[in-house]
Amino acid sequence: MNTSHEAHGMIPWHGTTIIGVKKGGKTVIAGDGQVSMGNTVMKPNARKVRRIGDGSVIAGFAGATADAFKSFARTEKKLELHRGQLMRAAVELAKDWRTDKYLRNLEALMIVADKDVLLILTGNGDVLEPEHGIAAIGSGGNYALSAAKALVDYEDDPEKIARRAMQVAADVCVFTNDRVTVETV
Repeated sequence: MNTSHEAHGMIPWHGTTIIGVKKGGKTVIAGDGQVSMGNTVMKPNARKVRRIGDGSVIAGFAGATADAFKSFARTEKKLELHRGQLMRAAVELAKDWRTDKYLRNLEALMIVADKDVLLILTGNGDVLEPEHGIAAIGSGGNYALSAAKALVDYEDDPEKIARRAMQVAADVCVFTNDRVTVETV
């Protein structure tokens, strides 16, 4: 099966689902808490969604945990350097990702958002602004994305859309659980 990550030349990540929904002046990022190693659940309550920088940016990660923390740290440094301008920080991080040997080996994807923009940052150094204000990554990402797209015309609250999409992903993807963390800007 060709997932959206494989279509973009990325490795499909197992063990998480992260979704971002931007609607009505509000942006939500939600993620499950399951960390898996093979077919074993190693931790059911990890926090893969958090506030970064001065708290005005929210981010969620899929991929290798250590690499995700490095990605969070790098993103925070770029936000500091560019005075909280998320788009500028993301583009500068992407430039680093493409030119730095160490960063190119990080196996992590992130969804980041502030009050103005929702972005996917890839391990290939891409900065993608999703169509229609919905982004999803991880092993259950396609399930959550499909559910959110089906709901967006019928529900005005992006948090309700994200929570329901996460519930659908948890029902279908064995690498996703129902212990959801939600952050809003």
